[in-house]
Amino acid sequence: MISAAIFALAGASLVMVGAIVAIACMMLTVWAISLVMRDASIVDIAWGSGFVLVAWVTFWLSDGNSTRSLLLTVLATIWGLRLSIYLAKRNLGHGEDFRYQAMRRKYGARFAIVSLYTVFGLQGLLMFVVSLPVQLGQVQTEPGFGVIGGLGVLVWGVGIYFEAVGDAQLARFKRDPANKGLVMDQGLWRYTRHPNYFGDSCVWWGLGLIAAETSNGVYGLIGPVVMTILLVKVSGVAMLDRSLLKRKPGYENYVATTSAFFPRPPRRR
Repeated sequence: MISAAIFALAGASLVMVGAIVAIACMMLTVWAISLVMRDASIVDIAWGSGFVLVAWVTFWLSDGNSTRSLLLTVLATIWGLRLSIYLAKRNLGHGEDFRYQAMRRKYGARFAIVSLYTVFGLQGLLMFVVSLPVQLGQVQTEPGFGVIGGLGVLVWGVGIYFEAVGDAQLARFKRDPANKGLVMDQGLWRYTRHPNYFGDSCVWWGLGLIAAETSNGVYGLIGPVVMTILLVKVSGVAMLDRSLLKRKPGYENYVATTSAFFPRPPRRR
């Protein structure tokens, strides 16, 4: 029993080191490309693809339960590629995001080096922490894939539905000239102001549950906790709501009637 625990710990260490190296190499590469393009926004497109890279690197380095490892890798890949492709279609050709433009004005000539650790380095660190379920869930062979893992797949499915459908509904709404200046409150957006963020959180809680069937994988639940905090309190719901309240007529009423995160029927006002 002790030897099995030591073996699992050694396997987890190898997997985590592999993830660190992969993330560092990727982020340095994306940072270098951003300097050439003068567009730090590409880090947002690279975000989803980074998890795909971590998933496959850890899959090759680990020797855990084949069903669990393959599920974690494939589900992370579906989520990551969908997100990167969606953001690439939406963002490329529209210039640098206003957040990075503000940073560029603030730091001037120092922006290149500052962005390395405040943008690319920070996102790399968060990528490592959030992806812990994918890393640690692939280390151990026992127990086999079971009920908790099945529940995780179901939660992941709910998440990818809310994220993909919510993004598609918003894109279709914006394409209609008749909706210019209006607040999107249809489809899934009728029940939550941020169905894509809610879906993102569910995806990682699903992956966390799949990993949590193993003793090492339980520690991976740190990932969905951090992701949910980021989405609700830091760079997701809180930031976007503040921005939209300032520049979107009618958004205040939408806030008053519609749940910020968890879906529920709209309130009457």
